[in-house]
Amino acid sequence: MRIDIITVLPELLESPFGASILKRAIENKLVEVHLHNLREYGKGNYRQVDDYQFGGGAGMVLMVEPIDTCITELKAEREYDEIIYMTPDGTSLNQGMANELSLKQNIIILCGHYKGVDQRIRDMHITKEISIGDYVLSGGELAAAVLADAVIRLLPGVLNDETSALTDTFQDNLLAPPVYTRPSEYKGMKVPEILLSGNTPKIEAWREQEAQKRTLEKRPDLFN
Repeated sequence: MRIDIITVLPELLESPFGASILKRAIENKLVEVHLHNLREYGKGNYRQVDDYQFGGGAGMVLMVEPIDTCITELKAEREYDEIIYMTPDGTSLNQGMANELSLKQNIIILCGHYKGVDQRIRDMHITKEISIGDYVLSGGELAAAVLADAVIRLLPGVLNDETSALTDTFQDNLLAPPVYTRPSEYKGMKVPEILLSGNTPKIEAWREQEAQKRTLEKRPDLFN
């Protein structure tokens, strides 16, 4: 998989891709992540990429030309399965969407900034608009990192135990059950006996029951 991220602040994304699981995935060539500084496509001495919005109002808008030039150059080099714009008014990211995107080969993620991007970019290029929640961030970079993390960890070989991702919260529309590790007793609190029994079928049945119980208590909407 190849992920191209277009941003005015590439430095915000260097850390997420420079540590832990994402770093290993890149080093092991399981995924390519390329950051594109939008200012390299701006014009003038200040490499301008934003301007005031027509009709007045507070806040700057990312200009159409620099973004169009960048996306057009990328599309000339390869075909992209999705061109994604991170925006608060997009479709809410969920596990099913991450699963779907993990099957793609090439995607572009465009990070908004200020008041967003010129609508003509959305009309010309964007195939999917994604939000990570009903709130506003200073820019789309952190949202892009969240999306990339959710997708990359699902790629074959990224996690040491590939079955781990299959038992994550939301994979079966349920929250994950409680988990425990050593010691089996701590300050009078004991690990459930069933988990120490070695009886795999009964353990799995217990986990399924606890997952349903936890989901009903914390996220009853998921049962709908």
